[in-house]
Amino acid sequence: MNVKIHSVKFDADRKLLGFIEEKVSKLEVFYDDIMGAEVFLRLEKDTQERENKVVEIKLDVARSPLFSKKQSKTFEEATDQSVDAIRRQLLKHKNKLRKN
Repeated sequence: MNVKIHSVKFDADRKLLGFIEEKVSKLEVFYDDIMGAEVFLRLEKDTQERENKVVEIKLDVARSPLFSKKQSKTFEEATDQSVDAIRRQLLKHKNKLRKN
């Protein structure tokens, strides 16, 4: 699967990029027909809790793209939450296709 990672208005380090690519690539275990993924990393304006790291994942699958956006204190935590949300969407999508 081709994973494209875009860090908006900052440069992400290689360790973070490797972590994200590894997590997103594991989604292929749940669904075979994933054509690609785009991940956007953003820094929102500071809030008091400092939960200003945003991860958006757009997954290209047959018939309909899947999308998840999560915000957290760290990019790693936001990535984990976003991947979990996409995984649940993939399983629902897979079940829908089986029923048809």
